[in-house]
Amino acid sequence: MELVIILLALGLLMFIAYRGFSVIIFAPVCALFAVLLTNPDYVLPFYSNVFMGKMVEYIKLYFPIFLLGAIFGKVVEMSGLARSIATTLIQLVGRKRAMLVIVLLCAILTYSGVSLVVVAFAVYPFAANLFRQSNIPKRLIPGTIALGSFTFTMDALPGSPQVQNVIPTTFFKTNLYAAPTLGIIGAIFIFTVGMLYLDSRRKKAEKAGEGYDSFGTITEEEIKIDLDVKESVGRKIFAFVPVVLVGVLNKVLTTVIPKWYPNGFDFSKIGLTTFPNIETAQVVGIWSVEIALLAGIFATILYNRKPVLTNFKVGMNVGIGGALLAIMNSATEYGFGAVISNLPGFAIARDGISKAFENPLLNGAVTTNVLSAISGSASAGIAISLGIMSKTYIELANQFDIPLEVMHRVISMASGGMDTLPHNGAVITLLAITGLTHKQSYRDIFAITIIKTIAAFFVIGVYMVTGIV
Repeated sequence: MELVIILLALGLLMFIAYRGFSVIIFAPVCALFAVLLTNPDYVLPFYSNVFMGKMVEYIKLYFPIFLLGAIFGKVVEMSGLARSIATTLIQLVGRKRAMLVIVLLCAILTYSGVSLVVVAFAVYPFAANLFRQSNIPKRLIPGTIALGSFTFTMDALPGSPQVQNVIPTTFFKTNLYAAPTLGIIGAIFIFTVGMLYLDSRRKKAEKAGEGYDSFGTITEEEIKIDLDVKESVGRKIFAFVPVVLVGVLNKVLTTVIPKWYPNGFDFSKIGLTTFPNIETAQVVGIWSVEIALLAGIFATILYNRKPVLTNFKVGMNVGIGGALLAIMNSATEYGFGAVISNLPGFAIARDGISKAFENPLLNGAVTTNVLSAISGSASAGIAISLGIMSKTYIELANQFDIPLEVMHRVISMASGGMDTLPHNGAVITLLAITGLTHKQSYRDIFAITIIKTIAAFFVIGVYMVTGIV
């Protein structure tokens, strides 16, 4: 019965999200509904100390990354840098390969540190124009953006500055480039299988005579973008400088920051005894991303400062609003997952997973996937999973002689597996941006979700067979 209560709360939250209601409101409602069914006396303490406590903890750690990622994305959009990269990709790949262009554009922006939700806002106008020109059904846009944004560049490719790749560094004391070969293998798997799936969907729609505006998918006037803007070769190359700068600086800082603070930082030495000491290994991933994103923002402004400065106030307000929405979606889902993971039913599920999967890689992948599915958030799922199990995973990894960087990569990839269920905040936002519904487009997002989930276990298999790191 205790396990049924958890499944009931999860099912209720998924249903509410599928109907289009905000998880910011209903995540605590569904979590406390599960607590009520378990023991009514627990409701108020669980709300104030578990749900709110964990939500605030998540915001404290990761809000700067969400904020800077959102601002970076808005500056990329206002400066015309996104359009410049898009037109370059069109010339290289070809206008007829609209899906590949959009996946690559999303991948470049995501890997450079632009927030996932902001990528959807920035890329959708290009996707709508390209899909219309190629007469590809609009309902395939969300799945295409999901493949480029929510998968291989989010947590598989080494060096990704997305928070799903940052969180494990604070537990395993690894860096963002953990298990680079395994990550690249996983990324190639996801990209290849994902593109084959999307192309099969496009061909099937074409065979059925379905075009861009079939079946009532056009809900409002869409932005028309000129994709034939002529730019010099130098200008096109310079457009890639900010995104490359973020990646390079991120890598450099992961090496340099530990030299700046070799022994961490002791606040008591400067008379501030109420603040805990900082261990460098736990924050280097976060600090390096934050500084790299700041550098990316300034470099993008230099790329084309006039439109950015002209629209700075409005643009920053929009970017900050997007960051607040994204962090609150993830933080409330983290709070929901934290409540569920502290109920008796979850202990039953956790013990069952531990008995079924003694290998820490399999255990970590399954547990993280389950928690990401429950919370509807990759970042929340991985934070809860490692918050509960990181010490156990470290002990088991040493016992099985598994490098912690492999644990990092596998668990990071697993977090982005079943996280994109209907109640996921990024999915809800993506569908809202495109003007589509779960009924029209979620099938393709779910297919990408399955591919991403399989990829985590594929990487485990590669490591167990070859020992590649």
